[in-house]
Amino acid sequence: MARRRAVFTNLSQPMPLHEKVYKLTRNIWRRIALRQDCCGNHGEPGC
Repeated sequence: MARRRAVFTNLSQPMPLHEKVYKLTRNIWRRIALRQDCCGNHGEPGC
Protein backbone atom coordinates (compact mmCIF):
# COMPACT_ATOMS: atom_id res chain seq x y z
CA MET A 1 0.00 0.00 0.00
CA ALA A 2 2.85 2.40 0.76
CA ARG A 3 4.29 1.86 -2.75
CA ARG A 4 1.01 2.87 -4.38
CA ARG A 5 0.81 5.99 -2.23
CA ALA A 6 4.40 6.92 -3.16
CA VAL A 7 3.61 6.60 -6.88
CA PHE A 8 0.69 9.02 -6.58
CA THR A 9 2.71 11.39 -4.40
CA ASN A 10 5.47 11.42 -7.02
CA LEU A 11 2.90 12.28 -9.70
CA SER A 12 2.06 15.50 -7.88
CA GLN A 13 5.52 16.95 -8.55
CA PRO A 14 5.58 20.21 -10.51
CA MET A 15 6.58 19.27 -14.07
CA PRO A 16 4.90 19.31 -17.49
CA LEU A 17 2.28 16.61 -18.09
CA HIS A 18 4.13 15.06 -21.06
CA GLU A 19 7.24 14.67 -18.90
CA LYS A 20 5.23 13.00 -16.12
CA VAL A 21 3.67 10.54 -18.57
CA TYR A 22 7.06 9.77 -20.14
CA LYS A 23 8.74 9.13 -16.78
CA LEU A 24 5.78 7.13 -15.50
CA THR A 25 5.77 4.74 -18.47
CA ARG A 26 9.57 4.49 -18.58
CA ASN A 27 9.84 3.66 -14.89
CA ILE A 28 6.98 1.15 -14.94
CA TRP A 29 8.48 -0.70 -17.93
CA ARG A 30 11.88 -0.65 -16.27
CA ARG A 31 10.41 -2.26 -13.15
CA ILE A 32 8.74 -4.92 -15.30
CA ALA A 33 11.90 -5.62 -17.32
CA LEU A 34 14.11 -5.88 -14.22
CA ARG A 35 11.44 -7.77 -12.24
CA GLN A 36 11.94 -5.46 -9.27
CA ASP A 37 9.70 -3.39 -7.01
CA CYS A 38 11.66 -0.23 -7.75
CA CYS A 39 13.04 1.21 -10.97
CA GLY A 40 15.93 2.94 -9.18
CA ASN A 41 14.77 6.49 -9.91
CA HIS A 42 13.50 7.39 -6.45
CA GLY A 43 11.09 10.29 -6.35
CA GLU A 44 10.13 10.13 -10.02
CA PRO A 45 6.63 9.30 -11.23
CA GLY A 46 6.10 5.56 -11.42
CA CYS A 47 8.69 4.69 -8.81
